[in-house]
Amino acid sequence: MALLDNRVAFITGAARSQGRNHAVRLAREGADIIAFDICAPVFDDIGYPAPTPADLEETARLVRAEGREIITAIGDVRDQSALQAAVDAGVERFGRLDIVVANAAVSIWNRFWEMPEEEWTTTIDINLNGVWRTLTAAVPAIIAGGRGGSVIVVSSVHGIKASPGAAGYAAAKHGLAGLTKTAAIELGEYGIRVNSIHPGVVDTPMSRSSRAAEILSQYPRYADSYRWPLAGLNRCSVDDVSEAVLHLASDRSRAVTGSQMVLDLGLTAI
Repeated sequence: MALLDNRVAFITGAARSQGRNHAVRLAREGADIIAFDICAPVFDDIGYPAPTPADLEETARLVRAEGREIITAIGDVRDQSALQAAVDAGVERFGRLDIVVANAAVSIWNRFWEMPEEEWTTTIDINLNGVWRTLTAAVPAIIAGGRGGSVIVVSSVHGIKASPGAAGYAAAKHGLAGLTKTAAIELGEYGIRVNSIHPGVVDTPMSRSSRAAEILSQYPRYADSYRWPLAGLNRCSVDDVSEAVLHLASDRSRAVTGSQMVLDLGLTAI
């Protein structure tokens, strides 16, 4: 019996990278998937390429190759109605919702007082408010099912320690820890567990941002905040993160809620 037999997962930012890998790995363990992604740039230049509709189609192909079903929706986590429509369509198709993986995010690097207001507010609106909207759209469907469930908030090591050059990202990701802990208390009576995961640098297009490289080159002292003690690794793989998602999505973590799981190669130890 697979870990997630006949469960249904709603995943944002599912077109590629971490989100795609989470979708495929959860499908491999028996879950059907509701995949949501903007599939478009949020700014002209954030330092790495945006996902595309073709990326989301590839996620769907890979999930089906695992023998599970998937529905996809192109939308923005800044749009509550788009999130709600995706959840409603998924529940209508699959009859239930058990797991939420709030993964969608954007990374925009700059010193905080030099960052245009639009970049700051967009970062907060996607990375923090977008998670709140995701949970607001999805949680009532889990409650209605009466079976409990699991909400996994994808934060970051930037949600635990200082992140010079990425203040907007860090502010949003720190906020997710507070949202996670509060949601865990409020949803506990429904048997719904809520946890956040905090990866370090993950091998994705976002981690290879040209804007990050520019900031760290221009202000080399900031690099002191981005060192880790674990020899032989300089970044996490998407599978490293998906292993944490799988654990928290499954009954193996039935006693875990309100926690922050750190996967940072020891970055927060320094």
